[in-house]
Amino acid sequence: MSKILQEVLQANAEYGAEFGDKKDLSVPPARRFAILTCMDARLDPARFAGLAEGDAHVIRNAGGRASDDAIRSLVISHKLLGTNEWFVIHHSDCGMATFTDDTIRTLQSTDTAGEGPGGAGQHYFDWLAFEDEATSVVEDIERIRNHPLVPGDIPIHGHVYDVRTGRLEEVPGAAEAGAPRIR
Repeated sequence: MSKILQEVLQANAEYGAEFGDKKDLSVPPARRFAILTCMDARLDPARFAGLAEGDAHVIRNAGGRASDDAIRSLVISHKLLGTNEWFVIHHSDCGMATFTDDTIRTLQSTDTAGEGPGGAGQHYFDWLAFEDEATSVVEDIERIRNHPLVPGDIPIHGHVYDVRTGRLEEVPGAAEAGAPRIR
């Protein structure tokens, strides 16, 4: 058993021993909102958004991007579990801004797990790399807002989390892009 696995199982045993009333949390999030954000370990959405367990849905992926899967999760969050407000939160100093889609495709093309140099496997994903965090927030809000399965009445907020200060900064243009629209 690896050291990391031992640490995780020990922490889980301690958590489970004090689980208490959390077994009674409802499936729908109590505060009825969802956050789409990055998987970066420096971000703790519970802390920066003041969440307790059961409060909100937190959807995380590389870059906090509005991928098809992230939008799928937001739609399920709304349609089946009652969230009625969403946040797109990217962050400063994001690794997704340090490469391009072509860079990762080139790296994948030389990976033995791919299909060899120039193989079709390198184009499997849209990697959703970006150059500017604020621009990518607005792009993601627009992608979510314009998706045919997303109801027009859901407000979508856009922020960049500053990894140096711990503060959320509203992105110019995000409020307009994410304003509710009746279809």
